[in-house]
Amino acid sequence: APLVVSGCVMMRVCHLDTCPVGVATQNKDLRARFSGKAEYVVRFFEYIAQEVRELLASLGLRSIDEAIGRVDLLGAREVPAGAAGAKLDLSPILHVPQGSGEIKNSTVQDHGLSDTVDRQLIAAAAPALERREPVQASFTIKNVNRTVGTLLGNAVTLAHGENPLPAQTIDFTFIGCAGQSFGAFVPQGVTMRLVGEANDHVGKGLSGGDIVVRPAESSQESASEQIIAGNVIGFGATSGSIHIRGRVGERFCVRNSGATAIVEGAGDHALEYMTGGVAVILGSTGRNVAAGMSGGVAFLLDADATRVNGDMVELVPLDDTSSEQLKGLLEQHLVRTESTVAAEILADWPLSLHRFSMVRPKDLWAVENARKAGKEAGMSDDQITQHIMEVAAHG
Repeated sequence: APLVVSGCVMMRVCHLDTCPVGVATQNKDLRARFSGKAEYVVRFFEYIAQEVRELLASLGLRSIDEAIGRVDLLGAREVPAGAAGAKLDLSPILHVPQGSGEIKNSTVQDHGLSDTVDRQLIAAAAPALERREPVQASFTIKNVNRTVGTLLGNAVTLAHGENPLPAQTIDFTFIGCAGQSFGAFVPQGVTMRLVGEANDHVGKGLSGGDIVVRPAESSQESASEQIIAGNVIGFGATSGSIHIRGRVGERFCVRNSGATAIVEGAGDHALEYMTGGVAVILGSTGRNVAAGMSGGVAFLLDADATRVNGDMVELVPLDDTSSEQLKGLLEQHLVRTESTVAAEILADWPLSLHRFSMVRPKDLWAVENARKAGKEAGMSDDQITQHIMEVAAHG
């Protein structure tokens, strides 16, 4: 609704950069058509607030707070017999509890944040937080410890803001099994090394930090054949790196927009909706790889083309530039995880190189080629952009 107030006419072409009223576009000519003003949105919400006050007054209430828990003020419409709604039984929702208990939350809840592992991390990281000095420490971790590193990341950002710490200033190692969202939203300067295994959402929203997940040296299992981390690894990551020695579950690197992530096998829907960054999969994948992938690049070892969703991407051989990029990433992976897979690949690099395919977004590649050609032809950035839009408009 606020978009409509600002001029949106719901053409549903936001993703095409052709918004005719200039709301959702980077095209300068289209943006010039935008007629919205902040005052329009303010007035819209003032009208909403006024109507809410009128509705509350009609119910004999003075505020939203007084409406909380007032189930007795709710009712259900009569639905004709045979209609879908007639099958719904809303009585449990509309039940009015008996007795004199509170009908809304009136007590302070203790979520136990003072006892989280991150409090230990923040204390151990004090030299880095206060004086930007390097620190190293080790901690045990259990699967009940969730979002480990997130509060630490917040403390780093509060302390240093737009002047991030150098890489690996805070270098923490964790031993055990991590709960959900290990290393979520961790910023630059923080390295989190997990020796053990992790649940879902490792590196969610990663913002410059470095995450390593690897088995213990005493493990007798073949790491590349075991699932060491759960689903949706690197979801929404914007920068930083994730190195995982072992396989992961479904939806690896969904919505990755800038991080580098290396793994040794993944389940279904890997690389879904990627818009940037680099992903490397050194093992088999499930189905529907790269669905909706519009940016970034990925390298697949022994790729199965039937499992790649070709609507928006294509599988191509590596060129000299991408080969060097991949080799550098594998060398990093070997150093950080002692991966036997990476070691074997690098030991016979010329032969191994031919086993890799690059996943490349078709439209992005076409735009980059057009931009390169435009530069070589002496065109300005605006002329190149206009040319690309004209080509896109005509298919």
